[in-house]
Amino acid sequence: MMIGKGIEDIDINMPKDAYDTGKDTPTFNAYLTVVVRDSEGKVVKVHRQRSHSPTANFIGLMLPLTYFTVTGNSYTLKNTGGSTFNYKPAISTTALCISYPNSSNNYPSYIVMIQVGSGQQSNPYAAYSLAAPIANGSGTGQLVYGQPSIPSNVTVSGSETYFTISQTFNNNSGGTVTISEVGIITYLLFPGSSNNTYANFGQALVWYDVLSSSISVSNGGSVTIYYTFTVNP
Repeated sequence: MMIGKGIEDIDINMPKDAYDTGKDTPTFNAYLTVVVRDSEGKVVKVHRQRSHSPTANFIGLMLPLTYFTVTGNSYTLKNTGGSTFNYKPAISTTALCISYPNSSNNYPSYIVMIQVGSGQQSNPYAAYSLAAPIANGSGTGQLVYGQPSIPSNVTVSGSETYFTISQTFNNNSGGTVTISEVGIITYLLFPGSSNNTYANFGQALVWYDVLSSSISVSNGGSVTIYYTFTVNP
């Protein structure tokens, strides 16, 4: 088939009015940053990659209430131990819904930690736990988990809004520890109709990433993991 010269001459450059003008639908992005330090606190490696792996648990928890009220369906959540829970929020005094924060009833759901591991999974969406979690401690192959740092508010800068959670891990194991996977773990409690009624779902993996290249942390060193979630980056 012959292609006419007119076709060849068509200008395929993107027209200027197709570029982002700042008036389009807001964009959401997540980024993962890993900073590795040696035993003297010197930065020896900085790793950055785009994060794009919400798990099935995260998707289920983000479903709007209308999905459940219109379909009548529940959503199956799975905790890190493999136990399942039929999640079905509703506008009802007896519905077991997430209440965050819920200091009045003392049944809050919250971020437990950023967890690191030495394995990997090809289907992050289906992941409910890390493939090979690295334990918290000073034994062989372990890391000492610090407390997660969680902002009380989002940061607004012009049209951009973002927040970052982070956590530092120290290597007192006596040898090098290698990290190849990272995830965010939450603790879920579903308050019921009174202070004495609730469902304890436990720990749930809501975000999971395999690192594009493994990170090695030498003995005496540390690593800090940063997750940044941003709108209109």
